[in-house]
Amino acid sequence: MRLTQTLIPTLREAPQDAEIPSHKLMMRAGLIMKLGGGLYTFLPAGLKALRKVERIVREEMDRAGALEVLMPALQPREIWEKSGRYGVLKESMFKVKDRQQRDMVLGPTHEEVITDLVSRLISSYRQLPKTFYQIQTKFRDEIRPRFGLMRAKEFSMKDAYSFDVSWEAADVSYQAMYDAYVRIFKRCSLRTKVVEADTGAMGGNFSHEFMVLADSGEDGIVECEACSYAANLERAERKAPVPKASNTDQPPTVVATPGQRSIEEVSSFLKLKPWDLIKTLIYIADGKPIAVLVAGHRDLNEHKLARILGSVSLEMADDQTIAKVTGAPVGFSGPVGLKIPIYADVELQTPRITATGANIADSHLINVMIERDFQVTSFHDLVIAKEGDKCPRCGTRMREKRGIEVGHVFKLGTKYSQAFDAGFLDDKGTRQISVMGCYGIGVTRTLQAIIEQSFDEDGIIWPMAIAPYQVCVVVPNTGHAESVRVAEELIRDLEAKGIEVLFDDRDERPGVKFKDADLMGLPIRAVISERSLAEGKVEVKRRTEKDKQMISVTDTVSVIQSMIQGELA
Repeated sequence: MRLTQTLIPTLREAPQDAEIPSHKLMMRAGLIMKLGGGLYTFLPAGLKALRKVERIVREEMDRAGALEVLMPALQPREIWEKSGRYGVLKESMFKVKDRQQRDMVLGPTHEEVITDLVSRLISSYRQLPKTFYQIQTKFRDEIRPRFGLMRAKEFSMKDAYSFDVSWEAADVSYQAMYDAYVRIFKRCSLRTKVVEADTGAMGGNFSHEFMVLADSGEDGIVECEACSYAANLERAERKAPVPKASNTDQPPTVVATPGQRSIEEVSSFLKLKPWDLIKTLIYIADGKPIAVLVAGHRDLNEHKLARILGSVSLEMADDQTIAKVTGAPVGFSGPVGLKIPIYADVELQTPRITATGANIADSHLINVMIERDFQVTSFHDLVIAKEGDKCPRCGTRMREKRGIEVGHVFKLGTKYSQAFDAGFLDDKGTRQISVMGCYGIGVTRTLQAIIEQSFDEDGIIWPMAIAPYQVCVVVPNTGHAESVRVAEELIRDLEAKGIEVLFDDRDERPGVKFKDADLMGLPIRAVISERSLAEGKVEVKRRTEKDKQMISVTDTVSVIQSMIQGELA
């Protein structure tokens, strides 16, 4: 392909709204162009790279035995109400009405659609197991689209769904998809970290995320420095510390703390350490108020709390509810005297003297002891894990990192199959419900994550398997007929071998061509100039290396072919 015949509008500077390196480089290298917030057009080179990611995904899904389908992006509201997720996800959905005024949504995901399909087509255990997948456009009304394709309103996703006769059989399907994901990301040259994850609105009770470690990642993870334990912050557990026990015969005493609401303010005012205070949070779980206690220096993990309670809806109580439940304004809540269920973090299980809100405006209690002065409904690990916490498995220190989620696998169980009556007759003729799994890969996100993990100050460094073109042929002086003739002959021979070539045939300065070649990041650059031809050679250079090779014109095709095969092996 001649550069003058395609459209790769490179930029010297990144647009102002491009925040992270990969977003800047995709814009500068002419891969995508922004239409609006969270909406991007793929330009020719970007689309070629995207199609290569899709091809790898398809090949590995097919290899794992999954069947490709294509489901509607436009979905009736009724199926979302049937699963119970319309109310949970409606704020992030794009909602439309057809001409009959029927409510429709643009699908953010397809659990409901595939389960409805299977409920109609599968009726016997002899038809199972089955895993279906698609590569489809998804739509999510992000509050703040950002980072280019990382958090867009419209994006491409591979989603797959398995249906099995039992939990044991579902484990086999789950492992097959897990293994396929490992192969997919390896072929994309992505270094991923597999972490335990929260299932969230998807449901189910077990899941893993495939994370690309990057400083720009939106997701926090913790990993053990010794064993294999790793989890995202929504899911991560920790071995709770055991504070030194303490006791007192003094009853809880009210202390005036005018205007002191935050843990920092109160601990400073009372001359206590933050961990000697109890933070009391009032939440509404499925319509009923509860109190949650964590040590003053820790933050509540709402995902853990929701899982423990099994609640469908969980939100922090508003100021009016807090005043009604505690008798005090926000900032002075405490557990003593509360008439609602109280859940506490395991770190508070050790008997010791603490301070809490007094449920009186501008006042706190000192000399408070759990179990003596109030009763806890139950203790659980309720806080967000962080750097320095101890691993829940081996007790070693954990470190915190940032990551980009590119894949997620779930054990869904029967949440959706039960709702849609997706069942089968077993070998005894008894009606059973299918056990499901769900498996997603953000295809567009994966493409950008590859760049986020592989670039330098000059531009993108494409892996061979994903690069829009494998070779960039540059003729510094297009007015030199012999250079152009040799270049065209080389390109013809390379393309005959199935090698994709971009020929920079522009009438531009050599420096511009070389800068653009580095920016576009194609794996191999071949330069044909008057100087090199005077020696009967072509200058060949890998994008990942500083040194160039001088290869005889007659050997150039075989050398480049060998370089490509070596990287793809």
